[in-house]
Amino acid sequence: MKRPLISTAVLALGLGLTTAACGGGGPDAEEARGSTGPITIWTSNNPEEIAWADQMVKAWNAENPDEEVKAQEIPAGKTSEEVISAAITAGNAPCLVFNTSPAAVPQFQKQGGLVALSDFEDGDDYVEERSGDLAGQYASSDGKYYQIPWKQNPVMIFYNKDLFEKAGLDPENPELATYDEFLATSKKLVDAGVSDAAIYPAPTSEFFQSWFDFYPLYAAESGGQQTVEDGQATFDDEAGQAVWDFWAQMYADGYSPKEKYDGDSFADAKAAMAIVGPWAVKVYGESVDWGVVPVPTSQGTPAEETYTFSDAKNIGLYSACENQATAWEVMKFATSEEQDGQLLELTGQMPIRDDLTGTYPDYFEQNPAYETFADQASRTVEVPNVANSVEIWQEIRDSYSKSVIFGEEPVADALSAAAGQANELADES
Repeated sequence: MKRPLISTAVLALGLGLTTAACGGGGPDAEEARGSTGPITIWTSNNPEEIAWADQMVKAWNAENPDEEVKAQEIPAGKTSEEVISAAITAGNAPCLVFNTSPAAVPQFQKQGGLVALSDFEDGDDYVEERSGDLAGQYASSDGKYYQIPWKQNPVMIFYNKDLFEKAGLDPENPELATYDEFLATSKKLVDAGVSDAAIYPAPTSEFFQSWFDFYPLYAAESGGQQTVEDGQATFDDEAGQAVWDFWAQMYADGYSPKEKYDGDSFADAKAAMAIVGPWAVKVYGESVDWGVVPVPTSQGTPAEETYTFSDAKNIGLYSACENQATAWEVMKFATSEEQDGQLLELTGQMPIRDDLTGTYPDYFEQNPAYETFADQASRTVEVPNVANSVEIWQEIRDSYSKSVIFGEEPVADALSAAAGQANELADES
């Protein structure tokens, strides 16, 4: 099923919450780290992930009856991030949350809600051996890991082959690699009247919307750069200018509408293309004859060199947990080669694991529709793990909306303003 997006309520993480330790006092950290026993975990509420969690917990409990795991769906709320944050403040967070947003980790850490996995004897080694070169993106500013990189949905361009053919385009070899090709193809689609839009990113102001228009293309254009590196904004550069100019042209020419669409524009054939992750294979597989290509770049970077946004969800160990030694062992069990394979089988989401296709060759041979996403999964960029992450993304979105979508300010000025704000926010402790 389609992954739900974070709503504006998560802005509380960056804008409205103050630094706080667990409201309930929490266990003694050193004692808890060595303690074993029953634990509670929270999981996502979509059916595929519930099925995965059920079998994982059953397998663990069968082998570890004295360290029983109890799984619950994340309690209802405006967002899972808001619910987790409230639980941290109240001191009643579960031991593990299998739906921790990387963008929320800096704030959860600031609240004192997360346990440093690096403090376990094998913590760093386990994270880095499992996830390979991608692991470093998930380390916090103190060099420690407060999350296990778990699963990702690397975003790519889905296109509707039937609509391309109706517009006189080659559905098997679409010209979408460069910005010029993408614009020309978009013009043909719209001029032919096969859909209202060529592609329909959400033009709304929520900070996370930049992860599905600006950020994938910036990752590709910059060769895998994050928006903040070494405490400084990077995106006020040639790559950022190129990406914003491209999207500004798409909006100015009417290929991407400026009004919100209440529904799924790709499923409803209101748009001939969409920026999606591997979840889309199941969602659209039966109803749309689709193809998939990497996001475009100015010069047409080869597919095997193109980066994109990861759209990851990770696992956090929360400081209210009294039996953290058990929780750490459950984290490793749940991210083992066997359980990652189960995650692939049941959800189609990509474990953040080194050499994914080499580890599960049989799965990808039997499910070739996912192989392109698996290859892309080795070249993904995560949101920067920096202070005030959400606020930084909101500054980017506000400037982007004003300049790129609505054309109210020159791109260069808007980029510079957003980068300046990002520098100030990233510098705050």
